[in-house]
Amino acid sequence: MDALDLLLNRTSEPKLEAPAPQGQALENLFQAAFRVPDHGMLHPYRFVVIEGEGRQKLGEVCLAALLAADPEADEKARDKALHLLERAPMVVAVVSKVQDHPKVPAFEQLVTAGLAAHAMQMAAVAQGFGGIWRTGAYATAPLVREALGVSGEDEILGFLYLGTPVPTKFKVPRPDSSAFVSHF
Repeated sequence: MDALDLLLNRTSEPKLEAPAPQGQALENLFQAAFRVPDHGMLHPYRFVVIEGEGRQKLGEVCLAALLAADPEADEKARDKALHLLERAPMVVAVVSKVQDHPKVPAFEQLVTAGLAAHAMQMAAVAQGFGGIWRTGAYATAPLVREALGVSGEDEILGFLYLGTPVPTKFKVPRPDSSAFVSHF
């Protein structure tokens, strides 16, 4: 795939099915993440791959997190929490690991972690897969953080859902760049 075509035409894919990246294809995602701008080469991130039964297990944790926050949650919300991670055959939790550094501020490290997630999604698309980046309340839920081994100041920046895109007719509009760009 041509790099510019990839950058200009990437879209989030809300419907994903098997297969997800495996083997070298999955390793390519991580290698792409390692190539993002990273002042100080701190690698201020880590990734948790959730697939197979892990999706159901974390779904149970999400349900428990929902009930901890809202014991009166209705059946629809409970079902959504339980099956949230089954929307794709693989989900990668992207966790920031900000470190104290005299020359690299925390915000720059968070941007690097976000760029790593983007690079992973772009590498997935370049290999014929699709993905969608989701965050939501479960990213900050204490039970989910604990289940994924996230502690202290580390944060779950989001969940990258990965798989093979199911074709949709949804078109992403292209904004006029003049509304977002100025020149000095």
